[in-house]
Amino acid sequence: MEQAITPPAPTRDGDALTEDLCRALLTPGNAEEMARLLSDLCTPQEIRTLAERWHVARLLDGTDLSYRDIHDATGVSTTTIVRVARFLRQEKNLGYRAAIDRLEEPNDAR
Repeated sequence: MEQAITPPAPTRDGDALTEDLCRALLTPGNAEEMARLLSDLCTPQEIRTLAERWHVARLLDGTDLSYRDIHDATGVSTTTIVRVARFLRQEKNLGYRAAIDRLEEPNDAR
């Protein structure tokens, strides 16, 4: 017998909301499903902003391009590029690093 999922109680607790969102973001089984979820969750501009940050992280990690070169090639603001670089290289979250490393793993290691 399947266990019924209890609907969440209304909350303003940012940590609880973030945790619930993280669980939802783990549910897509492939890129197409994730794209559909993101389209429901985010505006087109929000998706574009997230995609640009991810692209900048990959460029910063995988190339020798300067911040100016990245700006010129992508149109992403230098402020955003500096922020992404800080989170990629200095902040404790290591979210960019973990995602980049995971993508570089052979498929059988995932």
